[in-house]
Amino acid sequence: MKLLTSLAAGFLVVASATAMAENKEYKLVIKDHMFEPITMQLPAGKRIKLTIENQDATAEEFEGFHFPVEKIIPGNSKAVVWVGPFKPGNYGFMGEFNQDSAKGEFVVE
Repeated sequence: MKLLTSLAAGFLVVASATAMAENKEYKLVIKDHMFEPITMQLPAGKRIKLTIENQDATAEEFEGFHFPVEKIIPGNSKAVVWVGPFKPGNYGFMGEFNQDSAKGEFVVE
């Protein structure tokens, strides 16, 4: 019985570590009407929780070029969007309200 309990506990530790690795959160910052980082590495085949923090006083709309997401983030606030799962490749995004400066890209591997 002791061996069975130890094995079950070991399985739970491994399963918890795997789940935590799969649930990594990613963060984008909007500052001075630009995204930081401009390029972000993401894993292929995973649903991604993306927290976007807008440090500007004005609102910005996060929009994907080749993936379906649009989200307005008011000034001085945060929002969460879910993206993916993506196939390997490059996926551009922009800030709809500041298209000339607010651009970025996900590099999916």
